[in-house]
Amino acid sequence: MDNFKEIFATYGVDYDATLRRFAGNMALYLRVLGMLPNDKSLEKLGAAIDSGDLDNAFEAAHTLKGVAGNLGLTPLCEAVHTIVEPLRAREKRSDYVELYTAVQAEYQKAEAFVETLKSIHQI
Repeated sequence: MDNFKEIFATYGVDYDATLRRFAGNMALYLRVLGMLPNDKSLEKLGAAIDSGDLDNAFEAAHTLKGVAGNLGLTPLCEAVHTIVEPLRAREKRSDYVELYTAVQAEYQKAEAFVETLKSIHQI
């Protein structure tokens, strides 16, 4: 499991805190983590931002933040946090596309984290 700890640390996941959320059950964590690519929140967020729908953008961002937080994907959670708070307040801003682009970039890193784990453990 030391290899797992190194992979988690490289991405920015607190291994111990994350595994505590899953009652120390790595198999459960890996199974749930493997579902991340099926979550459509990122796509919904992008579509809502493109259409200027702040209500649906907030809902999608809030969901994605919760998913990332529960999975211990701290870098992704932090990236989403930067967009979810102004959306919560329904702030009219001109930088939502840039904030979304930063979330997309971090999401890609999270996907790479998942793929790395898949390469050493079947999830």
